[in-house]
Amino acid sequence: MTDSGTTAFLPALGRALPAIGEGLLVTLEATALGAALALLVAFALGLAARSRSRTVRGAVRVTVEFLRGTSLYVQLFWLFFALPMLGFRLEPMACGVLALGLNYGAYGAEVVRGAVAAVPAAQTEAAVALGMGPGLRLRRIVLPQAYVLMLPPFKNLLVQLLKSTPLLSLVTVADLTFRIDQLRSATGGTAAAYLLLLLVYFGVAVLLGAAMNALERRAKARLGVTGGSA
Repeated sequence: MTDSGTTAFLPALGRALPAIGEGLLVTLEATALGAALALLVAFALGLAARSRSRTVRGAVRVTVEFLRGTSLYVQLFWLFFALPMLGFRLEPMACGVLALGLNYGAYGAEVVRGAVAAVPAAQTEAAVALGMGPGLRLRRIVLPQAYVLMLPPFKNLLVQLLKSTPLLSLVTVADLTFRIDQLRSATGGTAAAYLLLLLVYFGVAVLLGAAMNALERRAKARLGVTGGSA
């Protein structure tokens, strides 16, 4: 960008900061709500995948593979454009959160299933010997150990979810990407605007990663496991 372009961009950026701040809050809200829904979906599907019922396991497998095997972009557009044709209309933000939660929840389901399966069988056998029921075994023995194994892949999924939030601008959600694209259109400062967008997303991703690393260290400490996150 030329010097004159830079001169025009910087004052416009100053004026746009309140709107950009609002967009950042919308992005963080979508990330938090999408992650919360994804966590619920992950545990529901991940634990159901270990059901004794072949029908339940089959239904879960089909659901997970469908959600993982179809594009998040298409899922979002289907919720926003096609669902109203069936008589169900959601707000743009609700469409975004639902698409993010279902898509990343399906990936998280495999994390939950694998982490629970990785808990040594001797642990559950000892719990059975102590007379613990299935629910109590899961809550007191299995999940606390599986939780530590889940956190590293959950951190990766959370960052990936954050990086998917720019898709929400395509369905008129006024998120960070939407606001900065408005700034780009108003100033013509494409390189500067998208560089700013890259840096903000990088900063948020670093903070989320640090928070997840702290959770992992605390979880390991409660179990007496040595060694922390990178």
